[in-house]
Amino acid sequence: MADDKTSMDRRGFLKRAATGAVAAAVPSSMHSQDHDHDHDHDHDHQVVPSDPALRTKALESLLVEKGLVDQAALDALIDTFEHKVGPRNGAKVVARAWIDPNYKARLLSDAASAIAEIGLGKSAVGDHTLVLENTPKIHNFVVCTLCSCYPWSVLGLPPMWYKSTAYRSRAVIDPRGVLREFGLQLDDDVEVRVWDSTAELRYFVLPERPPGSENMSESELAELVTRDAMVGVAKVSMPAGGAKA
Repeated sequence: MADDKTSMDRRGFLKRAATGAVAAAVPSSMHSQDHDHDHDHDHDHQVVPSDPALRTKALESLLVEKGLVDQAALDALIDTFEHKVGPRNGAKVVARAWIDPNYKARLLSDAASAIAEIGLGKSAVGDHTLVLENTPKIHNFVVCTLCSCYPWSVLGLPPMWYKSTAYRSRAVIDPRGVLREFGLQLDDDVEVRVWDSTAELRYFVLPERPPGSENMSESELAELVTRDAMVGVAKVSMPAGGAKA
């Protein structure tokens, strides 16, 4: 569902968040304890890397060396956000709704309870989640004009563009223009609805099922669903070559 670069960016973000949180709790004396010695002799000091990824790696190595971070625990945390929490959960919800009309009805009427049916606890989603169905004549997409409110449990980490001032301001003023910049050109007779997320109410989009996917299994359908489609800035498309026979 995501390319290698996106996966690495997400992994880097999580590592910076995790190691940064631990570093904030480290006493300042620890950062200098290895240098509490006479500086009246000449030696080379390593220049602090300017690249955030290099700084993160250096900090991570230091915290592991000091026993403040368990490498296995850090990897498990990253794996949780990359593979268990995130767009994959939302994709499972969408695929189930596409093949099961009764589930779809429950999802649209009580999103939290329906999402809990696929294995997410209701408390993880929250009671104030609304699913918006895209149709051939209505296209919904989501923004948070105030900050970056986002349904983390079903969509994972919010992308940088979702949090950007440009997206947050222009999505409401020029929604069709924003969608065109994402490569989505809608016909003039399609109504565009923009939904502004808040801390009290989060949205995610149930995209249209792509033509030609009628014979695909639920798991195969889930592989088609992207984060952007569940935000509403893209449509779900079939893979090159169409569905497997």
